[in-house]
Amino acid sequence: MGCMRVLMIFLDGWGIGENNPAKNPYFHAHTPALDGLLGGHILFSGVGMLERPDMVLIPTDTTLGVPGIPQSATGQTTLWTGINAARAVGRHVHAFPNEELRGIIARHSIMKVLCQRGKKVTFANAYRPEYFDGVRRGKYRHSTSTLTALSGGVRLRTIEDLKKGKAVYQEFTNKLLQEMGFSIEEVSPRTAGMRLARLSVEHDFTLYEYFITDRVGHARDMGKAVKVLQALDEFIGEVLLTIDPVNTMVIITSDHGNIEDVSVKTHTSNPVPTIIVTRDVARFYPLNIRSLEDISGLLLRVLDAEGEAVPELLPLEQQKL
Repeated sequence: MGCMRVLMIFLDGWGIGENNPAKNPYFHAHTPALDGLLGGHILFSGVGMLERPDMVLIPTDTTLGVPGIPQSATGQTTLWTGINAARAVGRHVHAFPNEELRGIIARHSIMKVLCQRGKKVTFANAYRPEYFDGVRRGKYRHSTSTLTALSGGVRLRTIEDLKKGKAVYQEFTNKLLQEMGFSIEEVSPRTAGMRLARLSVEHDFTLYEYFITDRVGHARDMGKAVKVLQALDEFIGEVLLTIDPVNTMVIITSDHGNIEDVSVKTHTSNPVPTIIVTRDVARFYPLNIRSLEDISGLLLRVLDAEGEAVPELLPLEQQKL
């Protein structure tokens, strides 16, 4: 298997919800890019694993065999290390990583492993100057994604990178930055998607994190949630139009459910969609994705950087059981 580039689009709090117009904003959202990818507006509970020539959808467990509602710190640590972080600390940890989770990230982060194997990796998100100052003063704490990047010695991108089209902000249009007083051009979701795709060409592994899905899920605002999903569809659609599908794999996934059920304020225990897009995706079987534990192993396998973090791979037919 030859080397590939991987672009991971991480959507915080994006689960697979019920086919219920009172609960699930996806029911109402116009998502032509996702619909074309999946073969219909079908991302509802019970969808199961979907296979198309250039795409696989795998409902992915986030509970990790630990009682309680899945949370961000343990879910994301698991996603980017391959270690079951909830089981390691005995519970689901919300928001920011505690000391135990920081230790797991420092030792096992996917970015650290890839950098040690000579791969070129990057975190596409742009950071405000105030963030770096706030961390120094103890006002802010590093998120799991930030610690994952820093563990590999990856440079955090800045507003100056963003102005040059060499980064993407956390809500990708820059409206939030304008509201905070930054003099910066607003961009469409499509422009942001194109920039992310072009940035990924320069690296073996590119990570982009979007957390507005989780924010609007907690807010329980159906109207805003529908708009977020529609903007996200435009963003993802442009990424997929811009990338080279032969040499790039796009992985879209999440850490836990939330936005798919605005009837509750908390996260959900719903599986999340892991969507893998690349030309002739069957050449990468078996995929062996059942839970968040399995995704970093796939990354290492696809990037031709096998090591101790790669799990045992199962035949494809067993994955459907």
